[in-house]
Amino acid sequence: MSTSKILLVVCIAAMIATIVAVDVLFFRDRFWERLIANIGIVLVFGAFYLRFLR
Repeated sequence: MSTSKILLVVCIAAMIATIVAVDVLFFRDRFWERLIANIGIVLVFGAFYLRFLR
């Protein structure tokens, strides 16, 4: 595996861990707030990937 693919896998694993942690800790019973927070987290990780890892 190349270095860029390893970084991509690590970035995706970190994103999934962050989403699960935020869902469990803060937004367990709130659907819309959870959805908006998850979309925001994905956008932040996507922007980070495009800016620094591409």
